[in-house]
Amino acid sequence: MFEKTFTNVANGVAYRSGLPTTFILCVALVVVWAVSGPIFGFSDTWQLVINTGTTIVTFLMVFLIQNTQNRDGAAMQAKLDELIRVTEAQNHFIGIEHLTETEVEEIRDKCEKAVKRHAMESASRQGRQNAEAQAAQELKKSFGKTAPANARKSSPAKSGRTSAKAGGAVR
Repeated sequence: MFEKTFTNVANGVAYRSGLPTTFILCVALVVVWAVSGPIFGFSDTWQLVINTGTTIVTFLMVFLIQNTQNRDGAAMQAKLDELIRVTEAQNHFIGIEHLTETEVEEIRDKCEKAVKRHAMESASRQGRQNAEAQAAQELKKSFGKTAPANARKSSPAKSGRTSAKAGGAVR
């Protein structure tokens, strides 16, 4: 019961504290305080009012905002875990938010290395595909629009040599 009430209050305060109206009200309060300085003779009590008020509000807001951020972070993590679980992603990433900073950095380094390795493999694969496509174009030019059946099955890029029929020498 208390937890639900606290959650509702924390959500409401966190939401309202981020509104432009709240900011304008706070600025207006500071302006009223500053303008009232001459009335109170810029006394120690006058200064103590703003210092005490801002300290109390800041102290309470830290806990309310931290509570809201903790819940938002946990909810986001649960959603990401569910996406990882239902896709082809690696399930061992579920729960890594509970690891130490060093362990998370190690996982991040492994992921970055995997991305670089994948990019290199992808570029190599793309290069092979481009070479195969270029060889197929050359075959089409040599034989017209229809290449012989055996030329279609084994392209020069795959076999590593050029067909004598295609106008090149066998290596």
